[in-house]
Amino acid sequence: MTDPFDALREPIVPAEPSPRFTERLREQLERALLDDPGATMTSTESTRHADVTEGVGATLTPYLAVPGARHAIDWYGEVFGARLRAEPYVMDDGRLGHVELDLGGTVLFLADEFPEIDMVGPANRGGPSVNLHLAVPDVDAVVLRAREHGATAVGDIEDHPYGRSGRFQDPFGHRWQIMTPPEQAAADRTAPAPEFPRESRPGDIDYITITTPDSALAKEFYGAVLGWRFAAGGVEDGWQIEDVRPMAGLHGGQPHDVHLCFRTDDLDAALDRVREHGGEAGEPQDMPYGRLATCADDQGHRFYLVG
Repeated sequence: MTDPFDALREPIVPAEPSPRFTERLREQLERALLDDPGATMTSTESTRHADVTEGVGATLTPYLAVPGARHAIDWYGEVFGARLRAEPYVMDDGRLGHVELDLGGTVLFLADEFPEIDMVGPANRGGPSVNLHLAVPDVDAVVLRAREHGATAVGDIEDHPYGRSGRFQDPFGHRWQIMTPPEQAAADRTAPAPEFPRESRPGDIDYITITTPDSALAKEFYGAVLGWRFAAGGVEDGWQIEDVRPMAGLHGGQPHDVHLCFRTDDLDAALDRVREHGGEAGEPQDMPYGRLATCADDQGHRFYLVG
């Protein structure tokens, strides 16, 4: 007797296994037949979790919280050559809520600190806990440029089997490990030293310091008039003025004045010339960005020289 439900049944069509299933089955068979004769062919538990990024083209992107995102955009641009991928997202209070930078094809996200959602930089968490690794053609040039722009060196630049490596902590508290692959590092040591452009040339104004008796009033005034934003500096009541050219800072608790810092190609020779022409020149001090000396011209006005 014919089954009346035969007409309702779907035809039997062989199913093609998924490529991922085929790959995993092949791996299990190879391990069982070649690597471990006693291996179990099947298991009720997976040997590893499925790739959670499969099928979405996902990438892992660092997202940094920095005290002063506008300054960070300039700093990473000067040191790493980073470029904005799009206009930053500005919050109602003026803070940058999202910034995307391109570092030679690698993407870096950053934003101002937002303590209200526990998004703060390393300085507010007791120090860095992560190394940001970046491969560059010339580690020595990048580390030198970073130190000239206020980074703090962490150890010396060293040669390792995996390449030439140097570390520093940027002004925002993040730790970087910069590496040049061994083949490139060896080639660089045998080639003539390249000329790298400086932030400023000899004779240029390298930095401007505005001193004022009341920094709070000065920040309020210049913020309203010029739109300046400030980040905490490296000295008491010192403030970095963000996103201005040349770089400038505000120092409270001092008489009203403006002090200029000039770049030199030979600091010691420049100090000799200051003295020869009736000025005063102090002894240079080693700073993260170079050797700095306090001077005064022949009329008593103070200025700085760096080299």
